[in-house]
Order: sequence, then C-alpha cells, then structure tokens
Amino acid sequence: MATPLFAVRIQEAPFDAAAESARLSAGRTDVGAVVTFTGLCRADPDAGGASLAALTLEHYPGMAEAEIERHVEEARRRWPLTGAIVVHRHGRLVPGDPIVMVATAASHRAAAFAAAEFLMDWLKTDAPFWKKEERADGGAWVEAKAHDDDARARWEKTGESR
Repeated sequence: MATPLFAVRIQEAPFDAAAESARLSAGRTDVGAVVTFTGLCRADPDAGGASLAALTLEHYPGMAEAEIERHVEEARRRWPLTGAIVVHRHGRLVPGDPIVMVATAASHRAAAFAAAEFLMDWLKTDAPFWKKEERADGGAWVEAKAHDDDARARWEKTGESR
C-alpha cells in the first residue's frame, strides 16, 4: 500500500485539481473518500461597483507554508485522515483562475468533508496572504470578512473532531 500523502505547496503556477486529488488515492485501498474544494478568482463585485479585473495575492514565504502545515497537522489530530493536499497560489490572478485547492482523504466521507471545511475556514482567516483587488474604478487591499471569522470560530467552540 502507498504511503499517506500530506503536502502543502504555495506556487505562482496554475494547478490541476483533478491530478492533485488523484494523488491522494493512487495505490491506496484504505481511502474511502476524497473531498476537494477549489476556490476560483471571480469577477463579480461583492458590494456593487466595477467587476474585478485581477486579484494579486502576496505571502510571506516560509511563514505561509509553516502556518498551513500547522493547520493540516491540526486536521490530522481531529480526524482520521489518510491524506491531505493544500495548494495555494500567489501572484496576479484574473477571474476564472484557480486560487486555492484543499483535498482531504479518509476511510469515511464524514471525516474527509469535515477536515476539508475546517482547513478552508482556517485558510480564509489565518493563512498569511494579502489580497489586492484591481477594478476599473481603482484598487484596494481586501479586508477580513466577519462571516469568515465566524466560520473559523465555530471550530474553536465545538472542538469538532473524530
């Protein structure tokens, strides 16, 4: 049986979500579920105004990887995962480009779903990335959103796990 795969990558280049997901179950007979989430850059204005032309993501190399790896380890403590991959892009992205992918594998679907959601909730609030929007009517750094903080806080309140 293949060795469990736990990986974190931050890269400028696009990624292939299907290929990344397939890596989690390749040669494995203990994987019963693989859950994936891919976040895309969208053009829709959230609060009115001009559509997004581009989104630039900056990160702190080394620190960003370590923080995401810490979240993956926390997910491993909470759920019986057989693998997890997190890929996050940086640089200038345009609408339609993939930004982030989380894939989790487990023997049962409940653990894979919960771990994927947990990782995305933490990535949205704690991963050291800074986002700047480019719009026809100007550009601005993206502020944290209260609903993202609320989503993350539920994991602290419930301590949900296995």
